[in-house]
Amino acid sequence: MKLAHFYLNFPGTAREAFLYYEKVFHAKMEMLQTFGETAFAGSVPEHAKDKIMHVQLPLTDVVHLMGSDVVEGLSPPVPFGTNFNVMVVAADKAEADRVFAMLSDGGTITMPIANAPWGPYFGMCHDRFGIPWMVSLDSPA
Repeated sequence: MKLAHFYLNFPGTAREAFLYYEKVFHAKMEMLQTFGETAFAGSVPEHAKDKIMHVQLPLTDVVHLMGSDVVEGLSPPVPFGTNFNVMVVAADKAEADRVFAMLSDGGTITMPIANAPWGPYFGMCHDRFGIPWMVSLDSPA
């Protein structure tokens, strides 16, 4: 395997989420395409033309966060759940604290960020878009 990326689906909030993730991760979207900008735009309902078909945000040189809106009739249905987490390993404690604070703002903290019993500085939350995140350091802080 060459690499793996994270692909997230949203119920119409992909643009808002990725604009926020740009701030959290100090990154810029490399690509954003709406359903209205596609070759099949003529068959897209008016209310869905501005929804995101694909967006890509590089988190590192090799890891990208990608996503799209789920639009009824254009996208397969997606059950939203908690069967995954997006894991971020920060460079230092200050970055871990900043990223965790931003991601949990308006969301839900499921495990406060702290030195975990198994070793590393670690925390878990769901952001305000419902995405589950883990923020960690490789070692205790």
